[in-house]
Amino acid sequence: MTSPAITETAVKPLTEFKYLTFDVVGTLIDFEGAIKAGLAEIAARSGIPVDGEAALVVYRDARYEPGAQRFPDDLGRCYSRVAAAFGLPDTEEFRQLMIDTGGEAKPFPDSAAAMARLKGHYKLIAMTNARRWAFEKYAEKLGQPFWAGFTTDDTGTEKPDPAYFEQVFDYVAKTDGGGKADILHTAQSQYHDIGISRELGMTNAWIQRRFAQNGYGGTIEPKQFTEPDYHFHSIAELADAADAAFAK
Repeated sequence: MTSPAITETAVKPLTEFKYLTFDVVGTLIDFEGAIKAGLAEIAARSGIPVDGEAALVVYRDARYEPGAQRFPDDLGRCYSRVAAAFGLPDTEEFRQLMIDTGGEAKPFPDSAAAMARLKGHYKLIAMTNARRWAFEKYAEKLGQPFWAGFTTDDTGTEKPDPAYFEQVFDYVAKTDGGGKADILHTAQSQYHDIGISRELGMTNAWIQRRFAQNGYGGTIEPKQFTEPDYHFHSIAELADAADAAFAK
């Protein structure tokens, strides 16, 4: 078993939550690995080297340009920016290759088993900025652990828009009689999830997937860092902590 990076800094023990809400892409699904793999294939076919980490920075900047589409459809448009930066061929074939690669992104090695363990303690809710078609692929690879799932197709907006979270709160209240205080929001993105969840009065758990790497990779850097309520390096660490808490 792994040890938590940082234990809880305050607030409620893990046994007092009924629901765990999850960011999916970046927290459970390794989208950065998928982007790097797609670009590596294009680089090999083109004979042009690409620095994967440098490409993630170009992708991140492109992802937040005006007119950006939903993930992973937007990977085609973002690839055009990466291609221009590294001298790669900007073709329809390669743009579609990147979209397909994003849609087939794999879970982190710990994700599926950890989610199965967490499902024994909580109702798990997906809150993803991906489109429904991609989320269905991700959920299948994760072993279908979710009690409910929200995508940008369902909400009509993306995190960190508070309206996204409000739709989830309404669903939990109307469907199961739960409230915001019953939810632990779990995510790797400071920008999309941890900061806004704090503003909305939620308890949160930061999954610092890039703890061994510098920078924010393909995720936009927040204007300011939000100290989380719980802090782990993986979903497995969260599952370990939950198992230990419920075993007491």
